[in-house]
Amino acid sequence: MLENGFQIGKIDKTLFIKRHKGDILLVQVYVDDIIFGSTNKELCFAFEKMMHGKFQISSIGELTFFLGLQVKQKKDNIFISQDKYVGAILKKFGFTKVKTASTPMETQKPLLKDEDGEEVDVHMYRSMIGSLMYLTSLRPDIMFAVCAYARYQVNPKVSHLSAVKIIFRYLKGQPKLGLWYPKDSPFDLVSYTDSDYAGASLDRKSTTGGCQFLGCRLISWQCKKQTVVANSTTEAEYVAASSCCGQVLWIQNQLLDYGYNFMHTKIFIDNNSTICIIKNPVFHSKTKHIEIRHHFIRDCNEKKLIQMVKIHTDKNVADLLTKAFDVSRFQYLIVSIGMVLEF
Repeated sequence: MLENGFQIGKIDKTLFIKRHKGDILLVQVYVDDIIFGSTNKELCFAFEKMMHGKFQISSIGELTFFLGLQVKQKKDNIFISQDKYVGAILKKFGFTKVKTASTPMETQKPLLKDEDGEEVDVHMYRSMIGSLMYLTSLRPDIMFAVCAYARYQVNPKVSHLSAVKIIFRYLKGQPKLGLWYPKDSPFDLVSYTDSDYAGASLDRKSTTGGCQFLGCRLISWQCKKQTVVANSTTEAEYVAASSCCGQVLWIQNQLLDYGYNFMHTKIFIDNNSTICIIKNPVFHSKTKHIEIRHHFIRDCNEKKLIQMVKIHTDKNVADLLTKAFDVSRFQYLIVSIGMVLEF
């Protein structure tokens, strides 16, 4: 690649970029699979010819399937789903003829260790969790539930298995749900961050949720249990905001390789106190116990790499990645985050 005029990505070392007279050719390599695209079709043809001259490769044509992702490109949008993979795991674990569920997780039944409960086949439980983990690469609607149940893989009980089965029943009812990327959406980078408070039933730690959009296109999302026990909702939100900021900085640098400079990125948050702490560089008694590594967000705000914006809790779509919801709220969030059925 380098011998033929390509530049290697500064962030992603498997990305190769070639610019020619105002056009750009992007080549993404994953082991022995390659995706490439350009603003000029002639560059694509030239790259394809070059690769055929160097290697014994087969060209599949327009991208329709990649690493389990089904890609349908239309004139005004792109739709990405994994319904074939969903069908495969439903068949593998025997959920093809079950009653469907409206949400992937019940709201009123927090899971515990259940040390006196009946044990289940640990290999089957881990296989189910592993299959669902792969699905979270395109299904943020199940991510919180899968991450929560993955914590019980050491010694799973019947109660844990029953909870995981609800996710499969939900997938049975929504196998074709996917992400929609419209062509005419604005192309600006925005982010949402949120956190619950002491939601983990085992150790009372909070869960960080975050998602990033280009316009209305969801491009990245995170769900992770925090490593510290927060003393307040503000601290939990602050730690979540710091994590989200790190992801935003990574995306900003990644987009520089594509030729886009997104600085002063808006991060939407529903906690006023957190915004005040970020904008106030003074350490005081309310924040001195927070780990130092989380405070870099203040420096990012001061350098205008990000800007914190208050949003109403009801409109914070990152909420989807922090807790379980009833049917109406859950459906509102998955639509708001950009998940739709193919149309």
